[in-house]
Amino acid sequence: MRLLVATTNASKLREIRPLLAGLDVDLVTLDDLPPVPEPAETADTFWENAREKALAYARATGHVTVAEDSGLVIDALGGEPGVRSARYLGAGVGYPDRFTDIYRRLAGLPGGPHDAHFVTALAVARDGAVVFEVESRIDGVIAAAPSGTHGFGYDPIFLYPPFGKTTAELIPEEKAAVSHRARAFRDLRRAIRADRVAILGG
Repeated sequence: MRLLVATTNASKLREIRPLLAGLDVDLVTLDDLPPVPEPAETADTFWENAREKALAYARATGHVTVAEDSGLVIDALGGEPGVRSARYLGAGVGYPDRFTDIYRRLAGLPGGPHDAHFVTALAVARDGAVVFEVESRIDGVIAAAPSGTHGFGYDPIFLYPPFGKTTAELIPEEKAAVSHRARAFRDLRRAIRADRVAILGG
């Protein structure tokens, strides 16, 4: 049975593959297939974007497809960057510039450290329908300054209080134990083990 993991983000794939290991499922990625048009991801929620991506790629490829939409939510910024996390300030803008802008905006606000959350919505689509979905999150605060070289994206500015480190300072095993994406894929793993046919088909 093939399961398409609908991403070309190598950093995400490095996190996802171990979480689905041992399921007797042949994982394929978008890089393994002929080019497929990328969905617009114009929805206002992580849920909607995950569903849209899973359905679009399943329809285009004929494979059971898992897709996720994730991002950083900062309460003091009204939830930004949120569902626009990957496109914050523009699709071609690097993360250091995004960090600079976030710190600039937060500097003008009272209080701190500022509460933040990483959120992942995950959906699996098959035969034109969403057959599994889950949302997970990890709560933390915006770090005083970027720190750490592990992880990717907004990890250097997200401080996870129980460990006293940013998620970019966590080694892979630590991050896998607590991250929003890992939690969502562990839920998918448990669901496949509990009822493989309902999710992956016969």
